[in-house]
Amino acid sequence: MSATSGSTSDTTRTRRRLATAGFHLGAGTLSALWLLPIALVLVTSVRTFDDIAANGLGGLPHSFTLDGFRQAWVDGGQQRALINSMLVTVPTVLATLALASMAAFALSRYELPLRRTLLLLMLGGNLLPPQILLIPVSRISETLGLYDTLYALIGVQIGFGVGFYVFVLYGFMRSIPVEIQQAAVIDGASPWQIYSRIVLPLTKPALAALSALSFTWIFNDLLWAITVLRTDSQMPITASLIGLQGQYVSMWNVIAAGSVIAAAPTVAVFLRFQRHFVAGLNLGAVK
Repeated sequence: MSATSGSTSDTTRTRRRLATAGFHLGAGTLSALWLLPIALVLVTSVRTFDDIAANGLGGLPHSFTLDGFRQAWVDGGQQRALINSMLVTVPTVLATLALASMAAFALSRYELPLRRTLLLLMLGGNLLPPQILLIPVSRISETLGLYDTLYALIGVQIGFGVGFYVFVLYGFMRSIPVEIQQAAVIDGASPWQIYSRIVLPLTKPALAALSALSFTWIFNDLLWAITVLRTDSQMPITASLIGLQGQYVSMWNVIAAGSVIAAAPTVAVFLRFQRHFVAGLNLGAVK
């Protein structure tokens, strides 16, 4: 009996080891395939044009230079474009989350009329395909005198983002025990004090996750940028990549360098807030 049990145990351990090895092999292969294009862009960005022309994009590098970054940064206008992206992204993230958190607080902690209707309208606005709104948004920005300004892009990003953030924060704030608010009311706290000193600090994990996600979405947006902007000097980093490709055509080292510059801020934000990215997948599910 003991010999049979030992044999079964050995067989089970062997199967587990094989399953673990197979999982790591499959995951490693998928990771390598996913990282391969990124590695190709990084390598291309530090090669010279003559090297690429002689050996091809897929060939082994025979040179190393940072001149492609200089050309993309200075001559290609990436410096101005990156500043534009930050001028749009940072105020938009702050304003959107501030408005969304206040709206979510009111909707989640107080019995307001038509509360569910308002939530459904906010969520429904995010379900509309943005393509059908391109012309109306462009005409409205022209009517308001904001067309071809960063203010127009900030307004569009806030308008289309606040509904989704309210819906997410509403679910998170609803999970905060009502007894905490009741105790604060007994102590004489006003609604603003309850929001700013109690609910908002408890919502920091959700706000951190949404900050990282919204920064990535807004910074990488292209559709609304080319809808409400026209002048090259006003374009954000993603839209400037199109002009960079048209300007340098087959100079793949410069185009790759510009792509690296455009991706660097979002990669930095992701690495800084990666824990909150994962936690953001379960926002509202648990407190």
